[in-house]
Amino acid sequence: MRDMLHRLAFHSKWISWVRGCLVSSSVSILINGSPTEEFKPSRGLRQGDPLALFLFLVVAEGLAGLVRQALKQNMLKGMKVGRNGVDCCMLQFADDTLFLCDESFSNILTIKVILRCHELI
Repeated sequence: MRDMLHRLAFHSKWISWVRGCLVSSSVSILINGSPTEEFKPSRGLRQGDPLALFLFLVVAEGLAGLVRQALKQNMLKGMKVGRNGVDCCMLQFADDTLFLCDESFSNILTIKVILRCHELI
């Protein structure tokens, strides 16, 4: 997350504020209507977090960048869609991502590598 915010040219002070929001929170879970003891989440965002939508877009841009790079290096081949045969490889809407690629073993391996690299970002 921090690397993507740096790449998108966010100021370091703002990045530290976002990081502080993510690491300083504690949560509890309701089980049969009774809350558990509070604990600190080790990673990720919580449902309903006001920052979640914005930070999802930042992370999604990182994934889109990896896909663009794979397309540019001809490591990934998308599908032609529409009358004009526009090359399409990935669709993103809300919190869903759909890969559209030719069915080939090399595309599967490339998508797997992209997802593993994206997990490290």
